[in-house]
Amino acid sequence: MRDVLIGIDAGTSVIKSVAFDTAGRQLAAAALPNRYETLPGGGAEQDLARTWADTATTLRQLADKVPDLASRTIAVAVTGQGDGTWLIDKDGEPVAKGWLWLDARAAAIVEEIRARPDDRHRFEKTGSGLAACQQGPQLAFMKRNAPDMLAAAATAFHCKDWLYFRLTGERATDPSEGTFTFGDFRTRGYCDDVLEVLGVTDLRHLLPPIVDGTRHSAGLSAAAAEATGLFAGTPVVLAYVDVACTALGAGLLDRERRPGCSIIGSTGMHMRLAQTPDEVLLNEAATGYTMTMPVPGVFAQMQSNMAATLNIDWVLGLAAGILASQGITRTNGEMIALVDEWISSSEPASLLYQPYVSEAGERGPFVDANARAGFVGISSRHGYADMVRAVIEGLAFASRDCYAAMGPLPSEIRLTGGAARSPALRKILGAVVGADIRTSQREEAGAAGAAMIAAVCVGQYKSMDECVGEWVTPLLGAAEPSDRKLAAIYERMVPSYTLAHEALRPVWRSMAASKAN
Repeated sequence: MRDVLIGIDAGTSVIKSVAFDTAGRQLAAAALPNRYETLPGGGAEQDLARTWADTATTLRQLADKVPDLASRTIAVAVTGQGDGTWLIDKDGEPVAKGWLWLDARAAAIVEEIRARPDDRHRFEKTGSGLAACQQGPQLAFMKRNAPDMLAAAATAFHCKDWLYFRLTGERATDPSEGTFTFGDFRTRGYCDDVLEVLGVTDLRHLLPPIVDGTRHSAGLSAAAAEATGLFAGTPVVLAYVDVACTALGAGLLDRERRPGCSIIGSTGMHMRLAQTPDEVLLNEAATGYTMTMPVPGVFAQMQSNMAATLNIDWVLGLAAGILASQGITRTNGEMIALVDEWISSSEPASLLYQPYVSEAGERGPFVDANARAGFVGISSRHGYADMVRAVIEGLAFASRDCYAAMGPLPSEIRLTGGAARSPALRKILGAVVGADIRTSQREEAGAAGAAMIAAVCVGQYKSMDECVGEWVTPLLGAAEPSDRKLAAIYERMVPSYTLAHEALRPVWRSMAASKAN
């Protein structure tokens, strides 16, 4: 009896394979830490072969937890971290390591393109701002600096595309990444005008066909079957990019309530639903993303702040490092457990923190590869607890900044990601945005969203709305109302947050220039 759907989510931090029954209940999960390396000059790369090997291992580990997994599997769907460039040659072998969304080497090229008038045309086609993390600027950078690498390449993938290729032997990408990078979101296809603006028209042959996972699947290859322990011929679906899958699994597709949806993970993604192309609101700053959803005519409009929990990891790492110097070891989990206590012992909005801790700078709602984190307003009365609280508040202000760039602030936010487990973070986010917060009992929203695409593809459901009704809606928790008193305090701080990042941009540019000389 075939009664299991598998969702693979190859994220920046963890690679997971998750088994669900046909009603969306999670049966088991297997995971391995992901590994990548940072390089001088802003590089961030990941080994393709190891990524595939780790993914296959998680599938074999899943079989240890789910009896008769191979014979019970209806379909497998794969999603993964977005952006980046993973090149393979004509024989299917990696040309180089994969460039990740964390890679900042193309920052100068992004500045060049964004300064040109024709970038507005590219933005209006894709609905997406330009950032160094994207494949277009990365290919343009490779043209200038690594032409031999491009000459050896036959196909340019994203992470999930590479894994789908290893599972099936088929070269493809999905409508979400294909169009926000190189296409027209209205047609869900590639656009020659966009390629011309990016300066990569001559590299069009590297772009794989776009396939829609709600309608298309391929059989698991014999080699992949041997590597994973699943049966050859099992349908494999290329799901949409991880943020689209996570939005789907977390509850963005609610046509009646029209909530916002935030993913507070390594990066922060903030989304609103657009049910027609005309509902997509393009800002003057030419930032954000417009991603096609696995529903006809429906889009997720997104703004993404580059670093979310990376800021929390940094501030907790400061304390952990001091303790370690005294011979006291504390795990990351032990440090995280103290966050709510530190927040409760500090005053709201006594400090301002700008959460631009990523070496890649910021990409939403403004693009600046030179942006860096910092505190504003420190005095001798402030202690470590105040700094921790300010970091959490900074993430919330960045979230509000992103929502404000897409239109009216939402009255409700569906929240997911590792940080969503913190009651203090939920309370602060709700107060800063002025929205009720709802979290899902769903542990693995990204893998679930991928599996939902497979469920529609193989005919388990007639429509994605029907699937949402069974897989998503019953798992949504009660709304946590926004704290009005706290919201009033934060409302007064909003102009200061905006003024701070506007004022500091020349400082960041000057600092970057001094380091380059």
